[in-house]
Amino acid sequence: MGFDPRLRSEVITVVSGLPRSGTSMMMKMLEAGGLACLTDSKRLPDEDNPRGYYEFERVKKLPEGDCDWLIDARGKVVKVVSTLLEYLTTVYPYKIVYMQRNTLEVVHSQRQMLSRLQQTPQPLSDEQLLALLRKHEAQVQAWVACQPGMEICYVSYNELLDEPRAHLERVRQFLDVPLDLQSMLQVVDPGLYRNRSES
Repeated sequence: MGFDPRLRSEVITVVSGLPRSGTSMMMKMLEAGGLACLTDSKRLPDEDNPRGYYEFERVKKLPEGDCDWLIDARGKVVKVVSTLLEYLTTVYPYKIVYMQRNTLEVVHSQRQMLSRLQQTPQPLSDEQLLALLRKHEAQVQAWVACQPGMEICYVSYNELLDEPRAHLERVRQFLDVPLDLQSMLQVVDPGLYRNRSES
């Protein structure tokens, strides 16, 4: 059952997924389509995300109970990584666009980013990380399915780059807002698809 259209201005659109799964790209697409993004521009574009991260710093404080800012997210789109979804207050209705990417690509992309930032990588093997990430995503899916105030649309990052129009049309129908599909399509840049898995 969908949200009452009269309450659309109260809905918070959330872009979520694992880090390095295409969340920033989807944020930019939704912005190009006409949605206002809740960001603070504190994290600047870099080699890993040359078009920007589209983050809002206070999202990271959700586990501490910092939810007051959510009132300003109504009618807008904000990025919330998958590990923080469970801390969203149930006061508001949410529509979640959840980005999914080949998990091995996510692992490789995360490792390369940590290397460029000269940060210590996870002391786990690729196989161990894969198992943890897949278990986490299964838990997130099960949790969201039980939340009465949340609707979710899963979008494959890999398939989105191959067939953007079909997937963006599905996102537009899910959000039920008059997004500018043509402008969203112009955001697609296969050249930024790195760490591609051959499996």
